[in-house]
Order: sequence, then C-alpha cells, then structure tokens
Amino acid sequence: MKILLVEDKDSLRQMLATAIKKAGYQVDEAADGDAAAEKIRKQPYQLVITDLRLPTRSGIEILKIQKEIDETIPVLLMTAYGTIEEAVEAMKQGAFDFVPKPVDISHLCLLIDRAVQQRRLLLENILLKEDFQRTYGIPKIIGESPAIQAVSHSIQRVAPTEATVLLTGESGTGKEVFSRAIHQLSPRRDKPFVTVNCAAIPHTLIENELFGHEKGSYTGAFARKIGKFELADQGTMFLDEIGELHMSVQAKVLRVIEEQCFERIGGLETIQVDSRVVAATNRNLQDLVAKKEFREDLFFRLSVIPIQIPPLRERISDVRLLAPFFVDKFSKDLHRQGLQLSPEAARALEEYSWPGNVRELQNTIERAVILSDGQTIRPGDLNFAFEQRKKSDDFVHLLDLSGSLGDVSNRASRAAEKVKIKQTLELSNWNKTQAAEMLAVSYKTLLTKVKEYELE
Repeated sequence: MKILLVEDKDSLRQMLATAIKKAGYQVDEAADGDAAAEKIRKQPYQLVITDLRLPTRSGIEILKIQKEIDETIPVLLMTAYGTIEEAVEAMKQGAFDFVPKPVDISHLCLLIDRAVQQRRLLLENILLKEDFQRTYGIPKIIGESPAIQAVSHSIQRVAPTEATVLLTGESGTGKEVFSRAIHQLSPRRDKPFVTVNCAAIPHTLIENELFGHEKGSYTGAFARKIGKFELADQGTMFLDEIGELHMSVQAKVLRVIEEQCFERIGGLETIQVDSRVVAATNRNLQDLVAKKEFREDLFFRLSVIPIQIPPLRERISDVRLLAPFFVDKFSKDLHRQGLQLSPEAARALEEYSWPGNVRELQNTIERAVILSDGQTIRPGDLNFAFEQRKKSDDFVHLLDLSGSLGDVSNRASRAAEKVKIKQTLELSNWNKTQAAEMLAVSYKTLLTKVKEYELE
C-alpha cells in the first residue's frame, strides 16, 4: 500500500516518512502543493496525508484534486494550532480526519489504519451494490456421495494456499458456491471476493470491467474507474466462464496472475495488486487451445489446481439431501414454513436426470413451493423443465421391440397406458375419483388398471 505524504518542512516530512515506513507502508513524498497535485494525477495512492497550509497549493486544494480523481481515497490533514476550524471545515468537504501538530506518531499510525480500513469497507460496499447475491460465511456444500466428498476434500486442501484454481463442470453444478468456499476457507476470508462473469460482458467492455480506466482515456471517461482486479486487492478474484474471455484480453489477465500488476486503460502507471484467481468454465479449455481460441500459457497458469465438479446425475443420491434443504430455504423466504415433500414427490425428484444440475433442482423446488397447495409438495406440483423429453426417451429406451408388429404394438399400448395413468394420478394428487374423470373412464375401471399395473 502506497501513501503520499505532503509536508513543506523537510525535517518533519522525513521523520514522518520514516515512521510510516516502519509501520509497514510505502511512502511517496512531496514538499509543496504543486508537486503533490502532479503526483496524484500520475499515479494512484491508497491514502494522502497533507499539511493544511502549503506553498503553491493548500491542503484543501489537494483534497479537492484527489476527490475529483478518485473519491474513495481518504485524505488525512495535518494542522498547526490555530487552524482547527479550517480542519473541521475540510472534513465537511470530504477529509477523513485531521492530526494536530506536533504530530503524535502513534496517533497518526492509528488514523492511517482506520483510513485504510474505511476505504476497504467503501470498496466492499461498491461490490455489494453490484452483487446483491453475495453471501457471507462458508457456503453450505450439501452431499454425501463419494463424488462430492472428493471435491470437498480437494477444496479444503487447496483453500489455505495461494494456488490458482480452475473449476470445471457443466452449467448449474455450483461452481461459484465452491469458489466462495475456497475464499472463505483461505487466509483472505476477510478481504473482498469479486466475481466477473466473462460471458455476460461484451468483449469490447471486458477489459474496462477488469482493469478500469483513467479519466479522459476515451470519450465519456469523465472520471477514473476502478477495475475489478483492483477491487479484489488482498482478496480473491473469481473469473466465471473464463472460456468466453476474448483473446485480446487473455494476455493481460495472464500478466496479472503471473506478475500481479497491470495498467488501467489510458494509464501509464503500473498498479500492483495482490489478488488470488479462481476461474471456472463449462467448456473444454484444451479443445479451445487446440482451436487457437484460448492461450495455452493462460490455460496452464489457470489449471495449477484443476477441480472437476460432478453433474447432479452422477451424484443422484444427494438429491434426497438437496431437495429438503431447498424446500426449507424457500419455505422461509416465501413465509410458508412447515412445507414438506411427499414421499412420491421425493421419489420423482430422484428419478429425474437433472440436465440443468443443482440450479435446475433449486428452480424446480422454488416453483413447487410457490404453486403447491396445503403443507405438502406432491408430484403434480413439480414441473420438470425437460420432463416430456426425458419421459419420451425413457419410454422408447425401455420398450421391448422384439417379436411381431402386433406384439410390439400391444406392449407399447400397455406401457403408454401405464405412464398415462400414473401421470394423471400424480396430477390429481392421487385422488382416484378426480383421476377417473380426467381419464374419461369409470372409477371401477381405474381401480382395475391401478391394480393391474401395480401403481399403488
């Protein structure tokens, strides 16, 4: 972290600079207001400490210049006896605080720590406004299957390190949940977790989003913009859908990972950052490398620790744990406490193939909680996104096609009749009178068919 110290008295400036460096900070010095203004315009600082009264420009002017360039940078004023009222007025204009002279070093260091923390909180508030789904604490990873337990074990081992992690897997498998778990289990847990979805931002804007720009760097750039990598300083940067990152930006991302530095668009000053990168993709990056659509060096740098997230169909036993969890969550969110899955609905959830993975399960449960009547979710309340295609595929796959055309037709007719009756019973919540009316058969005929096909 770099601090700009502005003081016209050489002996005092040098003494303060030495004390601040001993506290663990980098210090740039300026002896007058013009020199300070020039330095502020050329490079970013995390804190400005300035005397109130200076040659050429006052501390108030320095304050205004800094706030115009980047209002998140705190400015700390030093003031001699008799100018306290001016210092208070400066605080009304945005100064963080003031230090009376002669300067108490311990008090100054305390204010520096507070100013740094305030800016970090301010940056985190920026992130909160952009990401209302941000969660706190370690995300709940639910599952008892060997596949998900292996993933959890890998994450627990890699999280405390600084290694770059590449999460791969189909859409909806929960890669962001696992990336947050890596962050929360790491020493960076109290620092920012910043997410960028590379597929959701046009390639013409992604560089600006990641690295920011300087004031006046292009038409419409009225002020400096802080990029996401800078916001993620000391924390974790999660690059989701990294396979969609445009080739023109990949070299700059590689440099940040390897050298922890970059320049803003239109900027000349190299900015140092310390951010751990976790990336995720549902694409095969090796195939993209072969097609010259993804840099090979970036692929190898990202995949220091590759972790494959299994699709839900490969850990279908976890549905019996995930489904009640989502029912409880959405029941509370929608003020429908006490809602439960019927055994038939639970069985239907486990029989489904879940092409949309955990995200589809979550959406299905949320929809069922909204649409269900009473305190029980039944099969008829579940509306699978790919239900018809799945049932059609299963029907053809399970049909015995041996024998004559008549034999096949008879078996197909019976199989279709069984599926139709079962669907109707589920839709009617197993009300046989209602189901008989929906099927346009007598109640007695339906009872006979139910017994024949062993549907109870």
